[in-house]
Amino acid sequence: MDRRSFLKGSFALLGSLPQQGAQHTIMIDSHVHVWKHSPGFPFAAGAKVPEFDLAAEDLLALMSANGVARTVLIQVIHYRWDNRYLLDVLHRYPEKFHGVCRVDPEDPAAPDHLSELTETGCHGVRLSPGVSAESDWFRGPLMAPLWKRCAQLKVPMTLLLPASRLPDAAVWIEKNPDLDVVIDHMADIPAGDTKQLQLLLALARYPRVFVKISHIWSLSRQAFPYLDLTDQILRLRDAFGSSRLMWGTDWPIVRERLSYSQRVALYRDHLGFLSGTEREDILYRTVQRVWPFGL
Repeated sequence: MDRRSFLKGSFALLGSLPQQGAQHTIMIDSHVHVWKHSPGFPFAAGAKVPEFDLAAEDLLALMSANGVARTVLIQVIHYRWDNRYLLDVLHRYPEKFHGVCRVDPEDPAAPDHLSELTETGCHGVRLSPGVSAESDWFRGPLMAPLWKRCAQLKVPMTLLLPASRLPDAAVWIEKNPDLDVVIDHMADIPAGDTKQLQLLLALARYPRVFVKISHIWSLSRQAFPYLDLTDQILRLRDAFGSSRLMWGTDWPIVRERLSYSQRVALYRDHLGFLSGTEREDILYRTVQRVWPFGL
């Protein structure tokens, strides 16, 4: 057996074994959505909302049962630019949650809306450019003032985007070197796609870019615990360092595929190819650095 095959087999074995003592590590989930069917918090016109709720109280029960201390809430697309439910949750449970809002990126008033949302409880904004030309606003003139305001407010910019948009993101990152920027879900790069992965690895040269190693279940071609993503995570670790990687459940998206408990266990118990310090970075220290909680 050659060295590469030996190491690959070793990583696979370690990644499949629960980590002793990992259950005692603090865990801060960087990515959860909440919503509630309520006349007081109407969904956006045309939104395709599941029949079930994931209210804050439901999430708190899951967190308590699974040892998750704090959570960053990401404004769900069902409400689009109406962040009132998110703000309501943040005001009721300020010790448990931080919140990332959405603003309309094609609205010239978006920077002012971000300022208002930051003043009233949000800590960061999320943009979601797609692949098609309809999302070329991400290259347009309205981005400069929005990114600048984000930097002035000292709140992170979170990006849900395909790998093809990473070079566009690099333009704005370059112009805002003091702004923390978080790339969601490894830019949805599937296992084994080394060409697209290079686009993400290229952002490691910017010291304030962070990556969520989330959506593993949708990027893998294998069953739980998705060991074909091991190499990708290791390459991100090598490029960014574990201090710029974080986990996230993305609960309750596609909950029929993987329960909340399984998502927590995936990161708590199946990162054996990383050192203890690296796992602690991913489980809480990196999130705490970007979204500071009073722990």
